[in-house]
Amino acid sequence: MQILVTDPSALLFHGEVVRRDGRDVGYVRAASYGHTLGGAVGLAYLDAGTDVLDQAWLDGGKLTVVVADREHPLKASLRPLYDPTSARVRA
Repeated sequence: MQILVTDPSALLFHGEVVRRDGRDVGYVRAASYGHTLGGAVGLAYLDAGTDVLDQAWLDGGKLTVVVADREHPLKASLRPLYDPTSARVRA
């Protein structure tokens, strides 16, 4: 899924740990800075365990990413964070 770090000063590279409610649930596979979104963005692999990994699971817990030994809140989405309905492409 796509992730966006809500702190614009934090930068992602790859391999950072993603946590949900304080428990390690995955890691960042690829990352860069999303200028149109105003923060670091990445693709993350997450494991929901026995739960279904859907948008409700993502929204139902506090997601953070560990960058340089500090946790930063993030938003996660199964759809693209920028233009999720492809409205710009179809215009």
